[in-house]
Amino acid sequence: MRMNGLMFSATDHTHMAHALRLAACGLYTTAPNPRVGCVIADGETVLGTGFHQRAGEPHAEVFALRDAGERARGATAYVTLEPCAHHGRTPPCADALVSAGVGRVVVAAEDPFDQVDGRGVARLRAAGITVETGLMRDAARELNIGFFSRIERGRPFVRVKLAMSLDGRTALANGDSKWITGEAARADVQHWRARSSAILSGSGTVLADNPRLTVRRASNSLSPGAAGGEGFKPLRVILDRHLRTPAGSHVLDGSAPTLLLHAANATPAATRSNHVEYVSVPEQGDALDLHAVLALLAGRDCNEIHVEAGPTLCGALFAAGLVDELLLYIAPVLLGSEAAPLMNLPGLTDMASRWSLQLLDQRMLGADIRLRLRPA
Repeated sequence: MRMNGLMFSATDHTHMAHALRLAACGLYTTAPNPRVGCVIADGETVLGTGFHQRAGEPHAEVFALRDAGERARGATAYVTLEPCAHHGRTPPCADALVSAGVGRVVVAAEDPFDQVDGRGVARLRAAGITVETGLMRDAARELNIGFFSRIERGRPFVRVKLAMSLDGRTALANGDSKWITGEAARADVQHWRARSSAILSGSGTVLADNPRLTVRRASNSLSPGAAGGEGFKPLRVILDRHLRTPAGSHVLDGSAPTLLLHAANATPAATRSNHVEYVSVPEQGDALDLHAVLALLAGRDCNEIHVEAGPTLCGALFAAGLVDELLLYIAPVLLGSEAAPLMNLPGLTDMASRWSLQLLDQRMLGADIRLRLRPA
């Protein structure tokens, strides 16, 4: 297949697909770093493999080079993201590849991080190594969709999870929403929570449901891989404009790092918890400024945000164009016209103004259906 004027072989595709599978082993543990895999090969023969496991620890290329040893000299390295060229918490991977004497490097996606951004490729080429880029780029970017969003757009990738009945309702009129969906669907949610940098909700949901907003590791939907079971404590973010969260709420219990965002002039309804960081953010109209919220979270190196909230916050995010993906779980039940709607959105006067969504995939989870959609 030809990409960027280059012809990649079937063997190249096989090794890069292998590298991408390796990168996915760090799905839950590498934040805020990207998930990266590397394969060192000589023709069809794999000489070494590796993936980045945790921030601050060796990168994928280092593990693969250690695995290959002296056999790496003259071989081809397949890397899912451009090798770094700067000294961070670890030395530059580009230098490690040069020192190992590899003859060729195939890169799936370029790294837009300003301390890399072409410098890794340039360093390799300056050392006489053949570098080819773009093989399976889309798959590599998809695996790190939050990282690319934070670096290129200055905000995290926002994924909203909602569960509804067949008649589009999310809770009874009295607020009861446990449980619309079955155990298989609820277990699936844990996977999406675990891969996220933060789980975001609003004070209305805290008051109504007293959620924990943590990851249940026992779920069969989680597969931590060789990186171990750590990394399953996403930041809890609560939008509480008027500081209404009461003492005794699960989100104040210290079981996960928690950030409570509020208006500058808010008066707390209860004594502030020592387990929580309180930060004021600007307001926009009668709500917190959602753009400012996402900018703040990007500044804290959050890549993917998982939203579990009520119709007001979810609707506000959607209407502001800040929802990048929607996870919609549909249960074969009916809740009636008095139940809460899916989202509170502005009324439309013509069909041309409707919001269109692209269906990425759909699957059955027990008796429920999960749709994964993105704005068209």
